[in-house]
Amino acid sequence: MKIENNKVVELTYELTVDGKVVDKAETKPLDYIHGTHMLLPKFETEIEGLEPGSEFAFTLTPEEGYGEYDPKHKFDLPKSAFEVDGVVQEELLKIGNIVPMLNSAGMVVQGVVASISEDVVTMDFNHPMAGKTLNFTGKIVSVRDATEKELTEGLHGEFIPHEGGCHGGCHGGCHGGCNGEGHEEGHECHCNEEGHECHCHEEGHECHCHEEGHEHGGHEEGHECHCNKD
Repeated sequence: MKIENNKVVELTYELTVDGKVVDKAETKPLDYIHGTHMLLPKFETEIEGLEPGSEFAFTLTPEEGYGEYDPKHKFDLPKSAFEVDGVVQEELLKIGNIVPMLNSAGMVVQGVVASISEDVVTMDFNHPMAGKTLNFTGKIVSVRDATEKELTEGLHGEFIPHEGGCHGGCHGGCHGGCNGEGHEEGHECHCNEEGHECHCHEEGHECHCHEEGHEHGGHEEGHECHCNKD
């Protein structure tokens, strides 16, 4: 059976960037429903028509992958955004810490703690692979028809609306999923680029940051950030 839309595909892969392996699925293959926008569009195009046992190797440009790096996707947030009961949660403020968030389109984006000063934390919402050339190799493990339930609900329930949860792309590591690096248990994060509304929920702690057009409540103009403990 060949890979085409509405087929459940299971595959192994290795992703190399700048000569280093940065992601792979070998012992536990990646599975997804082809044509449902779970993976990068060009990735799906490259493996379409392949059959179980077929090996693949291809390169994606930044434009075909996660886009070029955009400095405008870095934002300065007051440290008060990380407060719980008036105390800054210093354990969250680690340079390089990666946190998956949801943008207004329901897509998972990565937020990285880029720098920390006395009062400000700079978050970088460029994808970690932005501006990178992606080199994929791998093998198709299996291909089968998706069931009606899978087409409606997704392989892992990713098509089912979840209040305040992850609404799409929730499986697949580097390809934009909630199971990717940095998604720690007990964390649920959202980021809406329009108006820059960001939320992070951590074990009863709810943090918000609003920019542009929202009340600033005494913080830096255009920003309102706070963290409440349930």
